[in-house]
Amino acid sequence: MKKSKIFAVIGGIGVAVLSVFLISADHIDAPAIQGTTADITDFYAFQGENNGNFVFAANVQGLLAPGQPTTQAIFDETVLIEINIDNDNDLKEDLVIQAIKRGDSMYFIGPTGPATPGMDPLESTIATSTKRSVKISTKDDVQIAEKDGMKFFAGPREDPFFFDFNQYNAILAGTASSFNNPGADTFAGTNVLSIVVEVPKSMIPGGVAGVNQFAPNTPIYNVWVEAKRKI
Repeated sequence: MKKSKIFAVIGGIGVAVLSVFLISADHIDAPAIQGTTADITDFYAFQGENNGNFVFAANVQGLLAPGQPTTQAIFDETVLIEINIDNDNDLKEDLVIQAIKRGDSMYFIGPTGPATPGMDPLESTIATSTKRSVKISTKDDVQIAEKDGMKFFAGPREDPFFFDFNQYNAILAGTASSFNNPGADTFAGTNVLSIVVEVPKSMIPGGVAGVNQFAPNTPIYNVWVEAKRKI
């Protein structure tokens, strides 16, 4: 599970049931998970270029060097990526979007209610959602699928996270008092595997106004991502 980080967003398919480990990671601060196929580097949620849509982007397997480390990196069929959406500000998921690799494609389930006991197992669920899938992209073959007003992408991308890691360590050590402007981009030139979903806001009802003091009239959603490994 992405380390207790919750991000606020402005603005007939079942849910897969798995026996899982919840796995925590964030770039290079979780050595036991770093470098695994369930390593979440970052999660982004924002309003799309079409302001009627939300975009969710989950990145895994970070710090991939260009060349073979990137081209040989693959999504793991035993790892399900789950985007959780809380639309009533109780910090509990009301809707989920799940993504899992099968063959050369990434399959998507949701947004729909979270999993409950007694529902069909994963393979049955995937079988009913074959039309919501996208072929996994490569450097030279970029694929974006569209279905039911949603857009889907899965494949390698340059790591978009900007962080001056050395300056951060200097601040912790007491040898620096602040970040430089603009600072050094520690992760520049490294790659990640990205899963991106663009969803019409009409598919994610709710949102609570009055939460953000800087935009009190704007509905707010809490969203977070988890990596769940099948056992």
